[in-house]
Amino acid sequence: MTESLLYTKLTIPPLRAKIVQRSRLIARLNEGLHRKLTLVAASAGCGKTTLVSEWLTGCPRPAAWLSLDAGDNDPERFMTYLCAALENVGADWGARMPGRLSALQPFQPEPMMTFIINEICTIRDPFVLVLDDYHVIESRLIREAVALLLKHMPPQMHLVIASREEPELPIARLRVRDQITETRIADLRFTSSEASEFLREVMGLRLSEEDISVLHFQTEGWIAGLQLAALSMQGQEDASSFVPSFHGSHRYVLDYLVDEVLRQQPADIQAFLLRTSIVDRLCGPLCDALFNRHKDRMTAESAPSGQEMLEALERAHLFIVPLDHDRQWYRYHHLFAELLQQRLRQSMSGSRDGHEGIAELHVRASEWLEDQGLDLEAFRHAAAAHDLDRAGRLLEGNGMPLLFRGAVLPIVQWLDSLPGEEVDARPSLGVMHASALLMVGRISGVEPRLQAAEKALQSSRQDDKARDLIGHIASIRATLAVSRHEADTIMAESLRALEYLYPDNLPVRTATTWALGYAYELQGDRAAAGKAYADALSESRKIGHLMITIMAMLGQGNMQRAANRLAAAADTYRGVLDLAGDPPLPAACDAHLGLAWINYEWNDLMAAEHHAQFAVSWHGSLNIWTVPSRQRCFLPG
Repeated sequence: MTESLLYTKLTIPPLRAKIVQRSRLIARLNEGLHRKLTLVAASAGCGKTTLVSEWLTGCPRPAAWLSLDAGDNDPERFMTYLCAALENVGADWGARMPGRLSALQPFQPEPMMTFIINEICTIRDPFVLVLDDYHVIESRLIREAVALLLKHMPPQMHLVIASREEPELPIARLRVRDQITETRIADLRFTSSEASEFLREVMGLRLSEEDISVLHFQTEGWIAGLQLAALSMQGQEDASSFVPSFHGSHRYVLDYLVDEVLRQQPADIQAFLLRTSIVDRLCGPLCDALFNRHKDRMTAESAPSGQEMLEALERAHLFIVPLDHDRQWYRYHHLFAELLQQRLRQSMSGSRDGHEGIAELHVRASEWLEDQGLDLEAFRHAAAAHDLDRAGRLLEGNGMPLLFRGAVLPIVQWLDSLPGEEVDARPSLGVMHASALLMVGRISGVEPRLQAAEKALQSSRQDDKARDLIGHIASIRATLAVSRHEADTIMAESLRALEYLYPDNLPVRTATTWALGYAYELQGDRAAAGKAYADALSESRKIGHLMITIMAMLGQGNMQRAANRLAAAADTYRGVLDLAGDPPLPAACDAHLGLAWINYEWNDLMAAEHHAQFAVSWHGSLNIWTVPSRQRCFLPG
């Protein structure tokens, strides 16, 4: 029976001389020996085979091992190899097996497995049977046979299945009955300490903890990804310089993922993966929108839905990560997503409408996301599609510009990337760009943008929209004057802004009210300043204007400190820090500066120095203790 067998398929793969000990996972596998099944299911390159091999080297039970390949979809071949593997743990088939296989043609799972299970019962000592690479088995008959083996398995046998895909077995029932031990992608990922040991001890690289942390983040603990990165760095004099450039389009990663993953998928799965790679996170309806299934009824009826495809990808462990317990939102592994995006560009580069095809996908994503109220994500896809009109409209935010919702950096980056003439030709974009530059503290670029917008407005029709933009320009100039502490200019520009702005342009009107409060503060009119700040704070909270909420709170804190209400001022400044985020917005400088002064007054010099250091980090080489109280950092609204 065994003369023509390839015995390496029946041999436990030897371990490398150096490996990362997975003690926490070994303990889990040992603990699960009393159960029927151990399932190790994860994507390619996650270390499934290595883990099981390492476990078996210290396992007290003998093991029968079978490495499966595509040829094992032939039932007779599969059964021949299975019986040969079981001979390694004491099964004695004699000459009966070939005759039994011949007698059961065509192959019938139930009588065949009845014979095998009865023979297994004669093996006296407990043992382990490992079916490695079980995902290659597509034969319905073999899958039925394995399910029968699992159902009627003798108590001395423990089955281990290692697979890239979810096997067609009653997993939920086994889970409820405590008959299965599961080890999945999240378990197999290297922790940061394991990644450090692997890169330094196993791969012999001299890397800093910072470099290792970056690689661990980029690979998400994916073992093959770390190994491919290490192979890329070996022999390089300055391995650290390679770390920032490691991504999914790197040659080794690309070759591995293409050969081991992408090419193994059917054409429809490949098409789905490529198209949906343009979005950071996926759900069924969004995928349908990318394929236009919500508009094309014939396609919707003939093809699986987006949700069905996502669930199939998850079962196949195709580098997809669920983002919620309801399995509605997913994302791709970072390196896999980068590979897919590159392949999408390559696949469309040969066609005349390649760029337009990708842009159309981004527009479809943008439309769907906007319908769901996900305006920032909708804007990002409109920007990626180079659809200036759509992106500009989304920026305006239907009453609350995206800038005022805390989404400053992606907007600045996009506007910076546009040709100057494109922005100059659209006054609304120019004003938005000026406002964005003001928010990130790039003051020198603000006035040129405002002047270009004014020039464009002079040659356009003076309608209500143009008047509102004129008011917005005045409001920005009032905020610029805040940075120079020019009370008269702040007052004049603010009053002009309030005259021109739409009555319902509450975000900018609220910002202007805050600027008036600062002008009153500069003039020493604390009562008027306090009222303006309170009005701005109340209105900004109603409309969700984060920036002005922060700035109005800072104004109130300053008024409280000036009135010697230090405890109240400290609470207000801490509230600002809570809203400033991580990394903090520049407004955190003012809050830290205020807390430094208060703690200095309270003689808590350690706390004062702590807050002063944060303020200095924003203000450069600033001598905190000699700066006048109004020489402050600021984040305009």
